[in-house]
Amino acid sequence: MLCVVLQAAFIIPARGQAHSIAPPPPPGAKTLTCKGRVIPQLVDVTSKSRIRFTHLAATEKKYIVESMGGGVLILDYDRDGWPDIYFTNAPTVQMTLQGQKASGALFHNNDDGTFSDITAKAGIANPGFAMGGALGDYNNDGWPDIYVTALGGNVLYRNNGDGTFTNVTSKAGVADGRWSTGAAFGDYDGDGYADLMVTNYVDFKLGDLPGFGSSPTCKYRGIDVQCGPRGLKGAGDALFHNNGNGTFTDVSKRAGVDDPGGYYGLGVVWSDFDNDGLPDIYVANDSTPNFLYHNEGEGKFAEIGLESGTAVSADGSEQGSMGLAIGDYNHTGRFSIYVTNFADEYNTLYRNDGKLNFQDVSYDAGVALASLPWLKWGDAFFDLDNDGWPDLIAVNGQVYPQVDSLPSGARYRQPKNLFMNERNGTFCDASAQAGAALVEPRVSRGLAVSDLDNDGNLDVVVEDLDGSPMVLHNNGSADAHWVSFELAGTKSNRLALGVRVTVVAGGMTQTDEVRSGGSYLSQSDLRVHFGLAKTTKIDSVEFLWPSGKTEKITNLAVDRFYSVLEGSGLVAAKRIRPLAHK
Repeated sequence: MLCVVLQAAFIIPARGQAHSIAPPPPPGAKTLTCKGRVIPQLVDVTSKSRIRFTHLAATEKKYIVESMGGGVLILDYDRDGWPDIYFTNAPTVQMTLQGQKASGALFHNNDDGTFSDITAKAGIANPGFAMGGALGDYNNDGWPDIYVTALGGNVLYRNNGDGTFTNVTSKAGVADGRWSTGAAFGDYDGDGYADLMVTNYVDFKLGDLPGFGSSPTCKYRGIDVQCGPRGLKGAGDALFHNNGNGTFTDVSKRAGVDDPGGYYGLGVVWSDFDNDGLPDIYVANDSTPNFLYHNEGEGKFAEIGLESGTAVSADGSEQGSMGLAIGDYNHTGRFSIYVTNFADEYNTLYRNDGKLNFQDVSYDAGVALASLPWLKWGDAFFDLDNDGWPDLIAVNGQVYPQVDSLPSGARYRQPKNLFMNERNGTFCDASAQAGAALVEPRVSRGLAVSDLDNDGNLDVVVEDLDGSPMVLHNNGSADAHWVSFELAGTKSNRLALGVRVTVVAGGMTQTDEVRSGGSYLSQSDLRVHFGLAKTTKIDSVEFLWPSGKTEKITNLAVDRFYSVLEGSGLVAAKRIRPLAHK
């Protein structure tokens, strides 16, 4: 391997400004540039895909709410086996005050590399000042529903199963009404119905707008910028319990997850971090310590962020946390956490050492130094080259267009980060080796992963704050095999959220979960994908369902999509016709 020492070229802001001082990297901090391995190319196929969409954005971003949107959701809304894409949108503050709206967009996958805009027919164009969202079959009818977070009132769209959606927010009781950002469905009490966790950011009022550059917390490196989040009041979070009859009850305080301190919540995800069969909650908080809520059972959670080592960085600093990626990157059977953070703060990799003990291994793993200059958002663990070891991707972009006036430092538009798993607990930086799309400066926010063309390689979809999205096709690695599972619960919730899947093949044991939420304001494909390298047969696959039932299937063929129904074992195996990309 070629070891390259990167110089940390960043400027630490003065105290009392918008963001706290970021400690310098430790002496001798290094990153590895990938060498001696093939890096699959991520090719921008947005134009070829016929996706035409623009996220609206105010030029100057005078208000923080104008800098935070842009979530992307990947879902197979019509259950035809081909993932579709939904982009959120938001008006500017000025547009909102004038009663104008911004339309999100749902694109149907045409099975030929192109997509069709079916937003108008679907009836989900205008959920409001939208941020992001998540998927959850809240009524267990087999059709994935969409929850959209927004400023001033979230929206739950029920999937009618005929290509249309119905706004059932009022009846369901999940509007919230604050400035909501992250969302994730998960069945925390094992009753077979998906509950909903929602994070809220700041108490932002359109009738009482903070003045641009009006206080020390509205300045960055000496220039006037939008105000917040520091200096603004936090909004608290919400947990909605699914009553099983189409309605939800707010149980936030009773469950102990309401965030009475008013931290600035962004990313949120459910995951069983201690393998006790109960899904826990992790929340990424901006400029305040992160939360790890351990599921104690009986509807109660204990916040153990500091005790677990996941609240702050290794040196005890709170960070401006945005996005979340969960993965078993080191094949321990335990899920670790990768958090994207603000500029001059490294992205944090919390290695799960078991028994709810985590360690910040960011610098040792090689994923810290290369991320320092950028302001980071959506992220994901995903096996780019199908070698059986999850890699990492994160997208970047500033919140302040005004930084372009500074004489030095990172610009408003920024490249992306890609780290390849070296299979020894470390990652090498392949950001400049995976194609022109990753190094193109953009103002990115949401990121989601899916095998959009069903060729066995995971693709990436990115929504930008300013301008059009990016659909990045993964050209893959020759001779690398894979397997994918679509799961459905019977006693467990219908979308199988929280199912733990363990694959044994080629001398490797891999583990993953079906998850709602994660990344930043975004939702990746609910199908669980595993790279298998050159292995041509799968020894066994084990499914641990939220109901507590365990099922095991042996001797499976590779390069297939499998459908699995709880209690019935393998339902179908299919190899969907892969698309040809030129």
